[in-house]
Amino acid sequence: MRGLFFTGTDTGVGKTVVTAAVARLLRWQGAPVRVCKPVATGGRLVEGACRCEDTEQLAAAVGQEQTLAEITPWAFLEAVAPSVAARLAGKALTLTDVAQAVTANARPEASLLVEGVGGLLCPLTERETVADLIGKLGLPVVVVARRSLGTLNHTLLTLEVARARGLNVAGVVVNETAPPAGLADMTNVEELRQRIEVPLLAVVPWQPDGSDEVANALAAVDWRRLCQPKRAVGLIPSDNLK
Repeated sequence: MRGLFFTGTDTGVGKTVVTAAVARLLRWQGAPVRVCKPVATGGRLVEGACRCEDTEQLAAAVGQEQTLAEITPWAFLEAVAPSVAARLAGKALTLTDVAQAVTANARPEASLLVEGVGGLLCPLTERETVADLIGKLGLPVVVVARRSLGTLNHTLLTLEVARARGLNVAGVVVNETAPPAGLADMTNVEELRQRIEVPLLAVVPWQPDGSDEVANALAAVDWRRLCQPKRAVGLIPSDNLK
């Protein structure tokens, strides 16, 4: 499956902003792209159905070519972890069902951008986390981190979990969720660059008006290449094992 999985170091770090911007970039470059956020919480009722702002932003980024239900099969009103939101709604999420909902959005000709909820260890089902979903899907991971005090710890912890789980991390995107306002905000990007073993792909500047200019900060990244599935190398052909 060709694509990327966007996770965060925390909630509210700008995963949707970054995912939607990458989707728009790929479309501007003429590359087919689809999006999926299989589970979303903190929605609102619209004509009897739960709708989430994140899903609407992703749908807009791909030109409304997918329905909201396709992008997010499970939308819940309560702004809590998916496992809790599902329980409160009298539903049960399973890892197999969520993974199948993601792959249902995949197309051979398109890159699939998947946005998670919360961070890697956010409870997704009664037993599994977002990290378990990524492992099942096998997609490369883009970690979105906010540029603020605490980012170093949060990002390094996230990368440590990814390493322990054997996840393929394509890189880190630092997103300014507020104007830089302090020594930590001014220095943490370079400090992070020196301490991580994966690429620091981009720093997205503060955009108070939600402008499409966010994509400009991401334009230097070769997203098409990052979306390509990794081929296994150095394996012994099965015929030689007989």
